[in-house]
Amino acid sequence: MITHPAFPPEPWVIRERGLDLSVLAQSESVFALSNGHLGLRGNLDEGEPHGLPGTYLNSVFEFRPLPYAEAGYGYPETGQSIIDVTNGKLIRLLVEDEPFDVRYGELRSHERVLSLRDGVLRRTVDWVSPSGRRMQISSARLVSFTQRASAAIAYEVRPVDAPLYIVLQSELVANEQMPTTSADPRAAAALESPLRPEQRTAYDAHARLVHSTRASGRRVGVAMDHTVDCPANVRTSVECSPDTARFTLTTRLAPGQSLRVVKFLAYGWSSVRSIPAISAQVEAALTLARQSGWEGLLAEQRQYLDDYWARADVDVDGDPQVQQAVRYALFQVLQASARAERRPIPAKGLTGPGYDGHAFWDTESYVLPTLTYTTPHAAADALRWRRRTLPTARKGARQLTLDGATFAWRTINGDESSGYWPAGTAALHINADVADAVIRLIQATGDEAFEREAGLPLLVETARLWASLGCQHADGAFRIDGVTGPDEYSALANNNVYTNLMAQRNLRGAAEVAKRHPDEAAGLKVTGDEIAAWARAADAMFVPYDEKLGVHPQAEHFTDLAVWDFAHTRPDQYPMLLHFPYLQLYRKQVVKQADLVMALYKRGDAFTADEKARDFAYYEPLTVRDSSLSASIQAVIAAEVGHLDLAYDYLGEAARMDLDDLEHNTRDGLHIASLAGAWIALVAGFGGMRDSGGSLMFAPRLPAPLARLTFSVLWHGQRLCVNVTRTDATYSLEGDDPVELTHHGRSFRLTAGQPVTHPIPPVEPGPRPSQPPGREPGRRGSA
Repeated sequence: MITHPAFPPEPWVIRERGLDLSVLAQSESVFALSNGHLGLRGNLDEGEPHGLPGTYLNSVFEFRPLPYAEAGYGYPETGQSIIDVTNGKLIRLLVEDEPFDVRYGELRSHERVLSLRDGVLRRTVDWVSPSGRRMQISSARLVSFTQRASAAIAYEVRPVDAPLYIVLQSELVANEQMPTTSADPRAAAALESPLRPEQRTAYDAHARLVHSTRASGRRVGVAMDHTVDCPANVRTSVECSPDTARFTLTTRLAPGQSLRVVKFLAYGWSSVRSIPAISAQVEAALTLARQSGWEGLLAEQRQYLDDYWARADVDVDGDPQVQQAVRYALFQVLQASARAERRPIPAKGLTGPGYDGHAFWDTESYVLPTLTYTTPHAAADALRWRRRTLPTARKGARQLTLDGATFAWRTINGDESSGYWPAGTAALHINADVADAVIRLIQATGDEAFEREAGLPLLVETARLWASLGCQHADGAFRIDGVTGPDEYSALANNNVYTNLMAQRNLRGAAEVAKRHPDEAAGLKVTGDEIAAWARAADAMFVPYDEKLGVHPQAEHFTDLAVWDFAHTRPDQYPMLLHFPYLQLYRKQVVKQADLVMALYKRGDAFTADEKARDFAYYEPLTVRDSSLSASIQAVIAAEVGHLDLAYDYLGEAARMDLDDLEHNTRDGLHIASLAGAWIALVAGFGGMRDSGGSLMFAPRLPAPLARLTFSVLWHGQRLCVNVTRTDATYSLEGDDPVELTHHGRSFRLTAGQPVTHPIPPVEPGPRPSQPPGREPGRRGSA
């Protein structure tokens, strides 16, 4: 856990003063740079020491075995793991033949600053070598948002008090030695040296390496080139081997003189293109980066981010830590998605190897809501990736003897990589989550082309899944049995409320879109009878309710189970899945993460205000938050039912998840969904935004520590700005078309240039609900 004051609260930067090697891996994740296509962990320029090296290309993976003690029908035999591709970050420095290594000599100062304004990681170092040679070193690194394949590093060295011989080595290194990440030697062997050399070339200040993976058929090309600025004479050379390319510079600098090198990098991959084609691809990208130059790349990056922050920024007055964290969260969500371009958005983005680089339901349920209202083209691209994987999803459904399509629980290329089906394949709600994201994007953008080309097939095939999975019983109710909801401490339950309500939304959405596009629907063999069957199933969807307790059971009979003995569960026994058998967890009332409470948010239209308050109060003492996905959703509903202080505490947990390493695993990569959840907690929680029924509704309220909250959302191509204080909310619009909005149940019309202000009504919450002992969120203040 990051316990030292590494990141002081500043509104637009993440600053690390000093260098604590004990948390190096965590800071490498925090300082990772990416654009959704290419990701560079925040390793030191010289490569060592490191916590975990990492350079990633979206969807470049290798297959690995999934061993089972006993085989079973439908178990996936292989999984996918993201791999560390050729490292182009490396710039090694030798001073009078002594390597610059922060573990030796005297590190007088060391600072790294990640600017959220311009997307650049800057580093400044004052170092004295073991023999007493003092150097000042600075570097700046970026991964371009505008030039998808490109990254660049500006590196400068300057002697302080004596002339020095300097050697700089800029490298490309494939098949780096990696720390062991798998206890299974078969999986480890499959991922050891995963890149097979195919081509290498080097001349002048330029080098290129082409490799391919051994089993998954990915071909990866990387090229580098350099510009050199130095007042002294510089001698250069370049060399190349199958896994390494090195550009070396040698010079003698007087005190005050500087050697400045700009390193340009280009990355590309394909599963179908030839070696010459990949080589040409990265060379073209490299040429463009060289043409732009360092200053040009900087200017493009700043312009791109200026545009992003103009539409996506969230301004929080009253909590500098939350202000810093939500901007960092929005920056990392953008980094995970901006140029993914019909590739998945992994749970860790491209910041580390956690979860093997897989995408889960997190993408559609947490990341895409944030993107839909800030960067809708990225949300559309993520859903077009799902559309590309529909053939695989259809096969998955056939394997389960179901109609339609069922998406993999965890995957990179669409194939299932989960070897534990009760908390994987059985979590069929992922299909309704995909549909929910489709419906939301259509409502928010009105993009008819997306609706026809990607939305309709996704909605139709997922609706067919529910129609074949569920069954209309003699009492007329449509029931869905034997599935796992978001709570992974309850599996194979009947009529999980979240699943049933999301399936209902899926069925209705499919029927509506199919009616709007009859020709395209006919091409998918949708008939009028099928649409009518979807509508009947949705209307008859069973939602269990415990009349005795006056609450909704998470799933049928959940409230009949014994409550977990929280009083005798030690703090060191969380997360519970690592200390208790699933046999016991599945038989008790204990909730890993928001499940029924997730339904209160996603399908709030299906509950009354009183039901929401009672349900939230019931599930708070049962929810242990052994998942980073939970806090943001609990924040939203806590705010809705009036527990603003509790919502504020949960907001802090979601927003500071990685900056404070709250789950003790930031070293493996960032929690992109939790970061997206920080936006959800502020906008849907304290902003009270809901998007049910194709219109926007707001019910804002602030906790006492916050004086003001300002945010914007994109709605049909227009920018809607909401400014919330403790007493009122002001709505303004940039665009040509008026919009109909709702404020605390009151409808009004908003026109560009004519802001509207409404008072915020008071709220009288009941007693603050308790949480399991030791699982309360950290207190940030009280309302």
